[in-house]
Amino acid sequence: MRLLMLGGSGFVGRAVVSDALARGWSVTLLHRGNRRPPAGATVLHGDRTAPDGLAALGDGEWDVVVDTWSAAPSVVRDSARLLADRAERYVYVSSASVYAEPIDHAAAEDGALEPGSPDDGDVAYPYAKRGGELAAIGAFGEARSLLLRAGLILGPGEDIGRLTWWLGRIARGGPVLAPGPRELSLQYIDARDLASWALDAAERGLSGPCNTVGRPEHTTMGELLDACVAATGSHAQLRWTDPERILAAGIKPWTELPLWTPPGELHDFLNGLETAKAFEAGLRCRPVTETVADTWKWLQGLDGVAPQRPDRPVLGISAEAEAAALASQG
Repeated sequence: MRLLMLGGSGFVGRAVVSDALARGWSVTLLHRGNRRPPAGATVLHGDRTAPDGLAALGDGEWDVVVDTWSAAPSVVRDSARLLADRAERYVYVSSASVYAEPIDHAAAEDGALEPGSPDDGDVAYPYAKRGGELAAIGAFGEARSLLLRAGLILGPGEDIGRLTWWLGRIARGGPVLAPGPRELSLQYIDARDLASWALDAAERGLSGPCNTVGRPEHTTMGELLDACVAATGSHAQLRWTDPERILAAGIKPWTELPLWTPPGELHDFLNGLETAKAFEAGLRCRPVTETVADTWKWLQGLDGVAPQRPDRPVLGISAEAEAAALASQG
């Protein structure tokens, strides 16, 4: 199989490239050169936002194109149009954010969608991803495009600062503000499992939208943070705190306490995605302990400092705010 990866040096793209190379596929990747790509691939350089950014793709044919673009849909449009006659299938890594609120989880992939246009420039994330989907379909048609509506993505290579923040915080030890309840469900997918299933699905000729994330009950906040303690070998003390107390302290879910949202509508939106279609098509998700341990091992190879995407905010509560919240508990 011949893979063209648009990107490939970042988080999900790198996982796709690494998996494809392990299968013995011929891999070409187009990227801007900001980070070192995985060894073993044919590397082309180009900035897809520049007028001549696709010049390096002037020739060549591929069986599968994988695209993780998250900004202006017009960039996906231009890439897909250029490749429509020289590639068999276009796999676009989209997002569950394309579903309109309030999300109807029972409708699965048939749920109502946010508006979007393949011709849009910079727009908000949900509209960008929906526009990207429409761009892929517009060039390749529904039969040759596969839309991976991913949820939360974790694992080695993460450059957003979610699981990596928790690992860093717990590794420092001491009392840790642990947002409850312990049994609160957490739905996510390891980037490596997403990559593996994406390539399997493309090879089998699957098409259309597919919710690609672990089951809603895959793990809990308690299991995840316990795994962080075990992986780091830390003597941290998890101080489980009621959601009401956290919110009353003015602490922001999801950003100041990454991965966590209190029980309610937002939590259900983020952690209740119906994934039967993907699992029936062979999706398998490794246990949270493996994802956490492997992410910590990867971080250790970087001296504990995770990469940070420049287009995303730095996450995590300040030490002062955490100490104040813990002190208020007595």
